[in-house]
Amino acid sequence: MKRSFSTPLLFLCVLAGCDRGVQIEDYQILRTLPHDPEAYTQGLVFSDGFLFESTGRNGASSIRKVEIESGEVLQITHLAQEYFGEGLALVGTELFQLTWHSGLAFVYDSDSLTLQRTFEYEGEGWGLCYDGEFLFMSDGSNRLVRRDPNTFEVLEELRVTKGGFSVSQLNELECVGGDIFANVYQTTRILRIEKSTGSVISEIDGFLMSSVARRVPDPGAVMNGIAFNPDRGTFFVTGKLWQDLFEIQLPGR
Repeated sequence: MKRSFSTPLLFLCVLAGCDRGVQIEDYQILRTLPHDPEAYTQGLVFSDGFLFESTGRNGASSIRKVEIESGEVLQITHLAQEYFGEGLALVGTELFQLTWHSGLAFVYDSDSLTLQRTFEYEGEGWGLCYDGEFLFMSDGSNRLVRRDPNTFEVLEELRVTKGGFSVSQLNELECVGGDIFANVYQTTRILRIEKSTGSVISEIDGFLMSSVARRVPDPGAVMNGIAFNPDRGTFFVTGKLWQDLFEIQLPGR
C-alpha cells in the first residue's frame, strides 16, 4: 500500500521541523513484519537474507541474527552488564559493534557471533556503517568520522550540515552508495547525507511509521534502525522496543 505525503506534507513539517530547502522523500510501505519488542535497537544490518541487530541498555545489550519474515532470533551473543551496545556494521565476514561509553568496538565472526578482537576509541559510540572501503561512525554530535576498518584509526572528520547549519544527534547509520542515511535520535527523521561533503541532501519523514508502529509504553521506544537490502532496493526500518519492522521503498530505487 502506497503511503504518500503530498497532502499532509505541511502538517508533518510543522511537527517534524522540516527544512523547505531540503527535499522530503516520499516512500512506500511494502510490508509490516514482526520485531522483538524487547530489542532496544541500536544498529541494523541486512546480509544474505537475514538481519543482524545490535541492541542496547546495560544488562540487555546483545548482537543477534534475526529471521526477517518471523522476527525470530536465530543466534544471539549477550554483552556483559557493564556494556551498552550501539551501532553495527558488517565488514566482509565480521560484524563491528560499538559501545556507548566504554570506548570499545567489538568485532565478531558473522557466522558464529563469537568475539574475535576489540578496538579502542575515544568518545561516545552511536552509529556505524561500512561503505565497502571505510567505516563511518557517529557520536551524537554533528560529526561523522571515517575510520580504517583494519586498524579503526581515524582518517577524516566530516561535519554534517543542513542548509549551512550543523546537524547533531546523528544516530544509527546506513551506507548506501555515495550517501549515508542517518536516524536523528528522538525524532522520526532519517537524513540522506552526501558522503563526500557532509551535506544533507534529502530527508525521510518516518512520522507515519512511528504513528502506526506497535511498541511498549516506554519513553525510549523511539524510531531507530535502518538497513538497506540491495537485492530489492528497499530499506528495513524499525525502532527501539517496537513490535514492527517496516520494509519501505524510496522513489527511483
